[in-house]
Amino acid sequence: MRYTFTGTNIHITEALRDTAMAKISKLDKYFSDDTEVHVTMSVVKKNQIIEVSIPIKKSVIRAEEHAESMYAAIDNVIDVLERQILKHKKKIVDRHRHSGNLSKEFAETMHEEDEGIIIEKSKQFAVKPMDPEEACMEMDLMGHGFFVFRNSETDQVNVVYKRKDGKFGWIEPS
Repeated sequence: MRYTFTGTNIHITEALRDTAMAKISKLDKYFSDDTEVHVTMSVVKKNQIIEVSIPIKKSVIRAEEHAESMYAAIDNVIDVLERQILKHKKKIVDRHRHSGNLSKEFAETMHEEDEGIIIEKSKQFAVKPMDPEEACMEMDLMGHGFFVFRNSETDQVNVVYKRKDGKFGWIEPS
């Protein structure tokens, strides 16, 4: 794999770079040799953040982790990436009908371990007409991370959601 390192508010030392490359290289078995890996390390206040993006054909495997030390964040991000790869392996191959950047050995084992998608719970509810601000307040009252509503101005189904930074996002059909 080819690595690209970027640092924001941090100087990436050789030891830090070598540690990250050694940990990420454990994922080599899942990808071909020409796969690019983008690693961004940053520091915000006392929070050490690492973001790893691995572009594959028509998709991206991405994980971001926060920790008090960059070495702990690296360990955590590898676990998340491996879970993501294993969870989405069938989806990736089925969607593209070939392995893309995945290694041949890994692509061949994908069909052997067919887990499928299991929907554990289904819910039905009335979609009320309201404006996005009212939907955000309703979502906060319910304590959910997202809320589906009918936009009173456009009469279309919209979604508001709470972002990681505590702000709100709004999805509307185009």
